[in-house]
Order: sequence, then structure tokens, then C-alpha cells
Amino acid sequence: MTITTTNNNNSFSFGTMALTFVRFIPRLPRLAITLVQLTWAKKQRRGSTGYYLQRAAYRHPQRLFLKHQDVSYTYAAFNQWVNALAHQLQQQGIRHGDCVALYYPNSPELLAWAFAINKIGAIAGLLNPKEQGDSLAHALAVMQPKLVIAAPEQRQLFDELRQYPSFFPSAEWLQQQRARYHDNPSQTARLRLGDTCFYMMTSGTTGRPKAAAMTHLRWYKAGIAFGRLALTLKARDTLYNCLPLHHNTALSIGVSSAVLTQTCLAIAERFSASNFWQDIEHYRATCFVYVGEVCRYLLQQPARDDDAKHGVRAVVGNGLRPELWDAFQQRFGIPRICELYGASEGNVGFVNAFNLKGTVGFSPMTFAIVRFDNVNETPERDRKGRLQKVAKGETGLLLTKVSAKAPFDGYTHNPKANAEKLFHDVFKPGDCWFNTGDLVRHQGYRHIAFVDRVGDTFRWKSENVATTEVEAQAGRFHGVLAAVAYGVKVPHTEGRAGMVSLVLEHGRAFDAKAFYQHIRQALPDYAQPLFIRLQSAHDITSTFKIRKHQLKLENFSIEHVTDPLYVLLDRQQGYQPLDRHIFSAIHQGTLRF
Repeated sequence: MTITTTNNNNSFSFGTMALTFVRFIPRLPRLAITLVQLTWAKKQRRGSTGYYLQRAAYRHPQRLFLKHQDVSYTYAAFNQWVNALAHQLQQQGIRHGDCVALYYPNSPELLAWAFAINKIGAIAGLLNPKEQGDSLAHALAVMQPKLVIAAPEQRQLFDELRQYPSFFPSAEWLQQQRARYHDNPSQTARLRLGDTCFYMMTSGTTGRPKAAAMTHLRWYKAGIAFGRLALTLKARDTLYNCLPLHHNTALSIGVSSAVLTQTCLAIAERFSASNFWQDIEHYRATCFVYVGEVCRYLLQQPARDDDAKHGVRAVVGNGLRPELWDAFQQRFGIPRICELYGASEGNVGFVNAFNLKGTVGFSPMTFAIVRFDNVNETPERDRKGRLQKVAKGETGLLLTKVSAKAPFDGYTHNPKANAEKLFHDVFKPGDCWFNTGDLVRHQGYRHIAFVDRVGDTFRWKSENVATTEVEAQAGRFHGVLAAVAYGVKVPHTEGRAGMVSLVLEHGRAFDAKAFYQHIRQALPDYAQPLFIRLQSAHDITSTFKIRKHQLKLENFSIEHVTDPLYVLLDRQQGYQPLDRHIFSAIHQGTLRF
């Protein structure tokens, strides 16, 4: 069963791509160079994050590398600081292959420690500085660090986790290290691109969070593809990042793009919708890194006459929804949106290098989009047991080929999870493919559009419902700030019924009848949500992703949900409040859908 969509922009026409190619001609030399660099990069080649930092410091010692608040560092000054920290790590017995966990908010200190750890061949384990208790203990157990480094104010937190040696350098001690001179560690130039540089916690698609391994190779490829090809960063640019550095979008796209193009990076400790554009002006940023929710929050800010008066020429990130794309680009006057696709544990990336709308772009690597059975949540196979590719315009499961050019680095200390992410004998005996767990649309010309995560798309009334489409239409209703759609189990029925959680503008009353008329005109019957939950705000992760899992668990249960709930029982009447009498009747089976 192939999932279809009501989106009319399923694929790109020959005319669109021909015009795009003509416009891209001036950038063809850069594309050619980028492809050569990506082809050259292999696991056995020499190179590392620290090597590319010290190379930039050698070539452009006085060029600005980092801005944070009112402090700035040249490439030479920052590299010298990193060398001093690397020397201290060696003094503490840290060696090649050891993991050193870092528990810092976005800061120059976090980046300096990460580069220092990498320079001596060790692995930087990036911890979420908001995690405590069991979640922090789990992350440390997965990473198995030889040392944990954190700010002094976190000493009590880690005293409770005594099995991990900890170091809490003071601001004064770090300042002293900045003034000390040390040569580049001798082993930095001998490190291989295939070595692991970072551990990052990721949810994957199932089970508890896992530590995804990031290699120098993937970090290098990200900087070349996103910094050089997509953003075309130059010496005069400043790339602004307010996303958490323990996440791949910031560390392995933002930081790598700056270092590999030897341009300037500006970092904020956290995202602030109200201060975002002031930061852009303060740092004189010409590009920034985003995730989709950042764009949504910026659009929710009151419009100003100077919304488009800034120096931003291009942005790079992921998750910008199609229904927000035009509004975001037009209101803020951003010429180029480099939407991308990638996963912390994945082996292939896509980027919108040609500045098209509504696409995560193309990839020169080998990938396939295969037919997917949404009921059983498994790919469809033909009589020979092989998977089947979808046609242009159709939606299916994205697979990426595992090869020497695109290796699967996997999760740390978790061979079972690694095995579950790989498919074998997909199209021919002996081949191996990585299962992204994502449903995408085949747009043609090696371009794809993200549709949904496997498990988010649900089946109702013998039809497949994509949550992204429901969220897009619900979000267009006046007064809705955010909409989250998901499927919930209903007693005595097959499949999952649609439910949507809405956040309304402050002080706005919910017009249930008007909302139903809007949804009725925008979505087919089977895709119209049967349940509505009104919330003051959505619970989000540190990377601004909404936590759907808890919403699914609570579903429409009056016993667990104190927020206002609505149900669609009569399509002539529209949505009505869900009370205990209706809730009981649904569970007893006297009310059916």
C-alpha cells in the first residue's frame, strides 16, 4: 500500500528543473569542486575536526572564528586555547578512543573542549545540559565516558553519579589556559576521517535514547555540502546559530560549515523569538541555522515594519513545513532557504542546493524510496522477496545504501539497535541498506520531500492519514499558533482515529463550529480529526521538537487529560465538548465512529 497525499506539488516538472539549472550555471564550478571533495573523502583518509581547525588558524590566523555575546576569538587565538586544553586532557590520561562527556550550555567553552578532545583522538560525548536524574544517568551509561567535564555549579549534580570521574574547571582556570601556548598535538595530523569524533543522544525510531556515533568523515562532508555548496559561505559571512550544540544540526552542520569554509560562527546560548533579529543585527549575521519550529515561533511574533531589514542572505536547516515556507520567506525577505535532510545515525544527507520550494533537496549518494505497508509498518515485498520502488510523485520509505562511500556508523555500544536499522538483500543478494524510518515523496530529479515519520502516519477507515497534512490545515485556522496531529486507539474500532492538539493565541476563544467547517473543506472525511485537545503550550524537546509520545499515551482520556477536549460525533453539528457521559459511551461501544 503506497501512501498518497493531497498535496498538488508532488514532483518537479522538466520545465521547473530546466529553469533551475540555467539559474544554477554560475555555481556549477563550485558544485563540481564539492563533488570532487566529497568523492575524495573516505574513512582511511587523514583528517579530523581539530586538523581542519588548526589548518584554518594557519591560513587565516587573524580572521574571526567565533562570536558569543560581546566576546570574539580569532582562529589563531581559539586554536591556541584548544591546544592548551588538549594538553591538560593528555595530562589527565585521556587517550585515543576514550570518551569525554561534556555538560555545558552553548558557549565557547563547550566548543573549545570538544575540539580539544578531538585533537588527541578522543570522542566528545555531548550531553543535554537540561537532563538530570535517570535520563542523565542513562546517557552516561550509554556513552561510558572516562571523564565528565562540566561547569563548577554542576558539581553537586555529578557528585551523585560517583562512578564517573569529573572535572569542574573554573572560569579563572579556563582564562589561564587561554594565555598558555602549546603546539598543535602531534597526533592530530595523523587521525583518520573514519575515526569517531562525537557521541550524540538520539531517540532513533524505537526504544530508549541511544548514542549515535558521528565520525570526522561525516562532519567533514556536512561542512563541505552545507557550508560550501548550499550556503556558499565566504570570508565576509557570519553564520548565526542559536540551536543547542549537543544536537547535530548545530554541531555537525553549523560548526562544520564555518570551519570548513574558514568563516565566522556566532552562537547564542539559547533560542529567543523576541531577541532573534536583535541577535542577527548584533552579530551582523548573513546566514543562520534553523529547525522548523524556530521558523514557526518567529512567524508568531508580532509583525514589524523592519522584519525584512537585515543582512541575512541564506539559511540552512531542517523541518520547515510547506505551509510555512512562503510566509516565512516573504515576511522576512530571505532569498535562499537551504532545507536539508539527515539523521544523527544516518549515512546520507540531502540539501536544497538549487533553491527550490517545498523540498529537502537532492543527494548525490545512492538512495531508494520503496513501497510501504502502513498497517503492518513494514516495506512491501514482491513475489521474490525484493522491495519495490515507488514512482515519481508517490510516497514511500526512504532507504540509503550502506557502502564504503556512505558507511553506517551506528549507535554506540548497541549492536542490537544497529542490526534493526539495516535491511539486507533489498534489491539483490548481499546488498545492505539503512532504514531511515522516514516516509518521503519522490519528487523526481533525485529530489525528495519529507512526509512523515513511520508510526506518525496512521490508518483510518481503510485510508492512510499523514499527520503533516492534518497539521498544515489545522494550523491555517485563524488563531491557531501550533497544531500537532496524531492517531489514537478507539475502543471497538480498527485502526487509529485522528486527534489534534491545538495551541491558540492568548485570550482567543475556540470556535468549534468554525474550526470544523474549515477542516471539512480542507481535508477528506477520513483525515478529519475526530478528537481535539486545547493546550496552553506544547511540551517540546531541547531541539524544539514536540513530544508526541506523551500525547498519544494520554489520547482523549478524561481520566488523564485536564485540558478541554472535543469530539466529532455528528458531522452536521460539528465538534462538541467531550464529557464523561460521551467518554463512557465510546468505551462501552454504544457510540461508534
